[in-house]
Amino acid sequence: MTARLFGTNGIRGIVGRDMTADLAVRVGKSLGAFLGRGPIALARDTRLSGPMLARAAASGLMAVGCDVVDLGVVPTPAAQHYVAKVGGLKGAVVVTASHNPREYNGIKAIDALGLEMRRSDEEAVEAIYFENRFPETSWSEVGSFRSDDTAILRYLNAILSRVDVEAIRARGFRVVVDPGNGAGALTTPYLLRALGCTVLSLNGQPDGAFPGRAPEPVPEHLGDLVRMTKDAGADLGVAHDGDGDRMVAVDDRGRYVGGDRLLPLFAKVHARKAIVVPVDASMVLDDLLPGVAVHRTRVGDVFVGQELKRLGADFGGEPSGTWIFPRETLCPDGPLAAAILVGLVQSRGRPLSEMLDNLPEYPILREAHRFVADQRLAVKEALDRAFAGLDAEVTRVDGWRAAFPDGWFVVRLSGTEPKVRITAEARERVRAEELLEKGRALVHAAVSTAK
Repeated sequence: MTARLFGTNGIRGIVGRDMTADLAVRVGKSLGAFLGRGPIALARDTRLSGPMLARAAASGLMAVGCDVVDLGVVPTPAAQHYVAKVGGLKGAVVVTASHNPREYNGIKAIDALGLEMRRSDEEAVEAIYFENRFPETSWSEVGSFRSDDTAILRYLNAILSRVDVEAIRARGFRVVVDPGNGAGALTTPYLLRALGCTVLSLNGQPDGAFPGRAPEPVPEHLGDLVRMTKDAGADLGVAHDGDGDRMVAVDDRGRYVGGDRLLPLFAKVHARKAIVVPVDASMVLDDLLPGVAVHRTRVGDVFVGQELKRLGADFGGEPSGTWIFPRETLCPDGPLAAAILVGLVQSRGRPLSEMLDNLPEYPILREAHRFVADQRLAVKEALDRAFAGLDAEVTRVDGWRAAFPDGWFVVRLSGTEPKVRITAEARERVRAEELLEKGRALVHAAVSTAK
């Protein structure tokens, strides 16, 4: 069996320990060997280690004869759009750790269609990496390096072509934008200003130290956005993660609006026949969308995107805040989602808070438990045994999902960190807490057994 290099969303780790320049060079050589000689785009988010790792990856690509087109700091969806639309590119390497803490960085591999690589392709790259099967390149065959600073402009123009610009401009929204010092700072404030919005920017300067807040756009990191949106009398606020592929919101009443609430809002508008969501998405979707097939797949936007393409479904999204609108792209796209959300508020002629209040909501609870990284296999085996004896309908699409007549819970190992994540939902909060406790007891027992 080939050793594993890629996780759920690319290769990630703590800089200086897991993510090093040496690793980036070898990954660059492996990706170049797999993709073949030709131009490959290179992009990164704002993390302080980005220049080091990007240059190392570029060296690896050039060493096996690939020409590197450096896009600089851009949101991941902007890099994917560039690959998909410019044409002639073999793919892209994006240096980012997305929503992970500031000490992390990573590498995402993008194929020639602008999509994250399929697992089968990642396995082929891993085989090259671990077997050191790098092609020899003579002095005259080393790849070239050039920069292209047009990726963001191309991307913003594409988004503006997908929404009703004049109608949104006529409404004159006030929006607070918190890109969290990440790559979204270079797109979303300008995008919304082009839509006629009065933009109040928070953590709007690109800064890989993330001085304003941690990269993940979760409630505990967005207190300033909540307060600013409410105090400014804004129509809404939006926030991104480090590389701009996620988007969450704050409504006009100053309430955090996470993925669990945005998912049914977007789905109700965009779903016709089928949607794709991960295993931890709310059962509100099933109740809200009669006649619409709700397909549940593995957690991770790459898996949602693959299923959207396979099924020809109308919309895909995740509670983490990734949104895929397949009529425009099969990639999660935070700035596009922000523009679509503003357009949705405009077209419905009602405040965001009112639209949300008209949607059903069930208690959904989440928590995570850490374990020592080298315990991963033992924890997995212990959970396998525990769920085998559980009196519930257990499915293994991703982790372990236990379904009951009145609710469900999911236990899954994180693909990017040494964590076990538990999600539970029911129509009544007491029952949701009971299901969360069931999952917690199974996890605690598994981790204790693994020690």
